[in-house]
Amino acid sequence: MKKIRFYGVLMLSGIAIFILSSSTNYNSQSGSSQAGVSRDTVKQEPFVAPAWADTIKNPIGTSPEIIAKGEEIYNLYCFACHGETGYGDGAAGGAMGVKPANFHDPKFSKQKDGTIFWKLSNGKGNMPPFKEILKEEQRWQLIAYLKEFGKQK
Repeated sequence: MKKIRFYGVLMLSGIAIFILSSSTNYNSQSGSSQAGVSRDTVKQEPFVAPAWADTIKNPIGTSPEIIAKGEEIYNLYCFACHGETGYGDGAAGGAMGVKPANFHDPKFSKQKDGTIFWKLSNGKGNMPPFKEILKEEQRWQLIAYLKEFGKQK
């Protein structure tokens, strides 16, 4: 089972790196440092959902079972970029040029479920639109799990 998970993670990481390498969200600008060495800089624009997204309500609630299903989804689709513990430090995320969301950050946990659902569904830049990958119920399960990160100390 661990061998299958390893190869699944390896495959997802490869796909993520491919997607990221063709992303339009990375803006490389030549700048010079004090030593005269040029380096890339990344302009990261905030990921903002429309105001009406706050009105979207979670239709499935949360329970230990829902959170457990969300964890399974996270381990398949999210941890390569967002990291095993949700700090935005996954191996594939480091190759993006734009740091993935840190689910422990109060800015994330203060968002309403509807806003997170909209962002997860529509994606932006390097983050794919998961409405094409996950069923609506799966996206809500994932959100229930993501909200757990903000509760950890």
